[in-house]
Amino acid sequence: MPLNQQSQPLSPAGRATGADHDVIVIGAGLGGVYAIHRFRQQGLSVLCLEGADRVGGVWNHNRYPGARVDVESQDYSYFFSSEIYNEWRWSERYATQPEILRYIEFVADKIGIKPFISFNTWLTDAEWRDGLWHLTTKDDRRLTCRFLVMATGNYSAARKPNFKGLDDFKGEWVQTAHWPDRPVPIAGRRIAVIGTGSSGIQTTPVVAKDAQHVYVFQRTPNYSVPAHNGPLNEANYAKVKSDVLGTRARLLSNPGGSHIRVGKKKHDEYTPEEMREELERKWAFGGHGMNGVFSNQGTNQAANDIVSDFVRSKIRHIVRDPALAEKLCPFDHPIGTRRLCVDSDYYASFNRDNVTLVDAREEAIVEINATGIRTTQGQRDVDLIIFALGFDAFTGQFDRIRIVNDKGQRPNDAWKTGPCAYLGLMTAGFPNLFILTGPGSPA
Repeated sequence: MPLNQQSQPLSPAGRATGADHDVIVIGAGLGGVYAIHRFRQQGLSVLCLEGADRVGGVWNHNRYPGARVDVESQDYSYFFSSEIYNEWRWSERYATQPEILRYIEFVADKIGIKPFISFNTWLTDAEWRDGLWHLTTKDDRRLTCRFLVMATGNYSAARKPNFKGLDDFKGEWVQTAHWPDRPVPIAGRRIAVIGTGSSGIQTTPVVAKDAQHVYVFQRTPNYSVPAHNGPLNEANYAKVKSDVLGTRARLLSNPGGSHIRVGKKKHDEYTPEEMREELERKWAFGGHGMNGVFSNQGTNQAANDIVSDFVRSKIRHIVRDPALAEKLCPFDHPIGTRRLCVDSDYYASFNRDNVTLVDAREEAIVEINATGIRTTQGQRDVDLIIFALGFDAFTGQFDRIRIVNDKGQRPNDAWKTGPCAYLGLMTAGFPNLFILTGPGSPA
């Protein structure tokens, strides 16, 4: 039998309980890779079940054009080993999907955890009984463990397109969340991008460069700020590499787990000139720092309004058509109450002759037909539809895996009024079940 299924020796605790493994980890993304490593360090017998054929998690599937991290590469890293941190070299400030995938493979090889992963293995059922978790996989394997760790990620259960007539479409359609592992032609094609969350905002400027025409279907505009991507800041990177473990300790004391600095002063402690300078400085630097211009931005409406108004003014400055700029401005939520998007030339894309915004609040999609998309205002013929619909976040994987306790209850039975977990890791009534980045966690 392959090593990654049964040959790892059981710990004394595992032998005493009769479990196949002390711990079974579900998912080999960033969190799962580190979990396997830590549990092995603790002397526990570990098996990881991964549905894909390689490590990487969400970065296996998010292959869409323009896919890149929206946290700076130097922070989007493992910090448990100075050797590993210093051996890897990021190529730019915000790494692309292929580079991130290579990085996760590099770390997995360095710490030697691949033999403890069963690839192409999907968990379908998990039942708690007799003090153990009893698991069943899609290929009908049966496994038991003392502890079940869900490293399935917040953004792994993609929302499926549910549009009338999609089966009639004669062109090609793809999802950003499950981009095909093959070339998808873009050049010269008429393309519809449906969705303007992070994936749609990253995709649009890239496909617009080569497409004949791009129709961007927007239901709700989001706040997006520039990444200002480029080479790494060598001085900052050298400082981190000289004290990796110390940097890790400092990052753990930061609410965002990154080098982003939250403003130390409230909005009303600035003069108008100082306030404008601070806003411009944050915009010029780029990234998620726009969420923390003022120390009270997340708790004071007036402070938040200042930042929201500033970002809207930038959108109006970038987009030359005033009416179009207004449609791209978000008004229905304060900045920071949804995840802030980070882009490279998203708003500037709408100055191109081959990019059209379709405001779904004014021009709703009626159906998809053989040649394209019919809206309340007419037909948009396209060759390719890119669905950037996002994910069934946080609880999506719990709906797709049958997880039950000894009373026959599922986690979502207790989450009908909203998901809840102790410390973002555990939920009442489900012993020895741990959820990495679960409901209520910092993620």
